[in-house]
Amino acid sequence: MTNYELNTIVPDTSAVVEGLISKIISENNLDYPEVIIPEAVVCELEHQANANRQEGINGLRELQKLQKAQNDGELAISFKGKRPTNYDIRYAKSGEIDAIIRDVAKSEFGTLITNDKVQCETAKAQGIPVYYVKQEYKEEELSIARLFDDETMSIHLKEDTIPMAKKGKPGNVKLVKIGTKPSTFSEINEIAKEIRNKARRNPKIFLESDKIGSTVVQAGEYRISIAEPPFSEASEITAVKPVANIDLDEYNVSDKLMNRIRESAEGILVSGSPGAGKSTFVQALARYYSEDLNKVVKTMESPRDLQLPNEITQYAPLEGSMENTADVLLLVRPDYTVYDELRKNSDFNIFADMRLAGVGMIGVVHATRPIDAIQRISSRVDLGVITSIVDTSIYIEDGEIKDVLETKMTVKVPSGMQEADLARPVIEIKDFETGQLKYEIYTYGEQTIVMNVNLATSSNGAREKSSVDEIAEKEILKRVKRLIPKSKIKVEIVSPERANIYINEKYIPKIIGKNGKRIAEIEKKVGIGLGVEPIEDSVEELKRGDSTYVEVIETRKQVILDLGKANEGENFDVYIGGEYLLTATTSKKGEIKIKKGIELADIILDSLDLGYEITAIRK
Repeated sequence: MTNYELNTIVPDTSAVVEGLISKIISENNLDYPEVIIPEAVVCELEHQANANRQEGINGLRELQKLQKAQNDGELAISFKGKRPTNYDIRYAKSGEIDAIIRDVAKSEFGTLITNDKVQCETAKAQGIPVYYVKQEYKEEELSIARLFDDETMSIHLKEDTIPMAKKGKPGNVKLVKIGTKPSTFSEINEIAKEIRNKARRNPKIFLESDKIGSTVVQAGEYRISIAEPPFSEASEITAVKPVANIDLDEYNVSDKLMNRIRESAEGILVSGSPGAGKSTFVQALARYYSEDLNKVVKTMESPRDLQLPNEITQYAPLEGSMENTADVLLLVRPDYTVYDELRKNSDFNIFADMRLAGVGMIGVVHATRPIDAIQRISSRVDLGVITSIVDTSIYIEDGEIKDVLETKMTVKVPSGMQEADLARPVIEIKDFETGQLKYEIYTYGEQTIVMNVNLATSSNGAREKSSVDEIAEKEILKRVKRLIPKSKIKVEIVSPERANIYINEKYIPKIIGKNGKRIAEIEKKVGIGLGVEPIEDSVEELKRGDSTYVEVIETRKQVILDLGKANEGENFDVYIGGEYLLTATTSKKGEIKIKKGIELADIILDSLDLGYEITAIRK
């Protein structure tokens, strides 16, 4: 590259951000070169700066520096070319903006300056002179890493706040001050700038997420989150580092569980609350499969923060999608895949699809109880495939294995029910070590029930109202409301096989139907026998705090909320679908009358049409 060829310089965005122009002019002793900045570069820098990204701010400062150099007589600077259209911006990743920049270099007979290898090779292919500056990086430790010691789990920096650190191990963590003065905005900004710059230059530092106001970086063992306005009210940096890297045999795993892990566990959920030690256990489990059992293990992570040996490849979302990552893994077909973490519906669906495709899966789930992990996946997949997806659930607390559950499918009458014709497919969830039945999962009507079998009956055998009873009441109420939406209805479960419906006497024939056909259809849907009785026989004066369903009567001029004569002159809070609507006093007939044409009346009638329940609580 001769000095003559560098007399006209056309930098791309990467060259401006990295400050390459000043460096090239100085190193080549150029005498008053012409620097042409494509308008597309200015547009891209402006967009990045508006998104609060440091690259954009750095680039604009570099342009300001070049303007000063022009004022000092060191160079000539001008801005040429078209600004990108919405189409160009939308397809920037496909090279549309880079193409605009190359067009400027070609039309102005200039030399393109870049440190983008693809941009360089494309320019050469088009016959455009190009000066390529290879990206260099040094294996330098991040300054925030110096704040960690052997006991530090995380560092928390925020402007106008004293730096803090969490120290200890799962189960014994303390938040302590690691400074005496609050951090300033400039200090936080400099640390964030350093992290972003090294993430851009160092191929071993991964930029996991970069959005307006939020950046997530994985730098070796450190997961670093940067939050800035407008996402947060002030600049903040949080860095997390695993403090323990232990082997599976240090968890005092029972021989029975080790045999399960070694021989038959294919769908494993590892759950626990944040900071309980889930990731540490999963790391130990993945290393055991890879090193001790000689299995091919991969991971799906966002961000990739598990500390694993080189033999285990860690995958991020491909083009922002874990579904794309799963497609690749199904082709690679590993023996086991670690999915860290399962949060959204799509995560659980991908986990289920991969497991059903024959891949051994280990999923990490945030949960506060051992059953929660299984319950979360049971609400997202068909009941019949749960045992094929999850066979073992391990709950971690304070860095230790606290509970292990296993799942099995059977056909039986669920606990708490008695009639044989109520038998159905049931997922039994048992304590793995003792074999004791702890939970059952089955369908009831249109709902999936996760039942704690210890709550089906009380310790002395007397019946108590269980969660199944509550769901059954709601299911019956919903079906009856579809037939008579404006009537007051009460449902009471009197035994595992029977419930009573209390309703205004004039509506009883409509519920029963011709030859009892309609009530029989409801009984078949909900799975228990039903009786229908007049609600007047069961209406009493409500006590303070008691709740009741409200019958709504619509006349030509009024909407009447009928609470019964027994509740005359009382104050009630009225709710629609559980949301507070109004407070009113009943008349001598126990009614609350609302004139048609006002907003309250319209809300009540519209809510009834949508199937919402109208309830009232005596004050």
